[in-house]
Amino acid sequence: MKTIVKLDNNISLYVFEDNEVIDVQEDKTVIGSPESAIISDCNSTNTIVYENVTAPEDYKGWKYFFDGTDWTANSDWVDPLAE
Repeated sequence: MKTIVKLDNNISLYVFEDNEVIDVQEDKTVIGSPESAIISDCNSTNTIVYENVTAPEDYKGWKYFFDGTDWTANSDWVDPLAE
């Protein structure tokens, strides 16, 4: 798997399969080849992509921090579907 992580706080925003193309650019991140999505608030100045990771089984965006090695639960995360 691959994960896109915010640089300022190490929160994992997204995970993708290893074979998914992720192109982090100066002003956006393009997913897929051919392009299947654009993430306009993730770019080369505020995110990093880690490859060959194993996400937690109950992974959801914003639920975990990832420092490049270890996953840590985000104690502030609230399941939006439970609200």
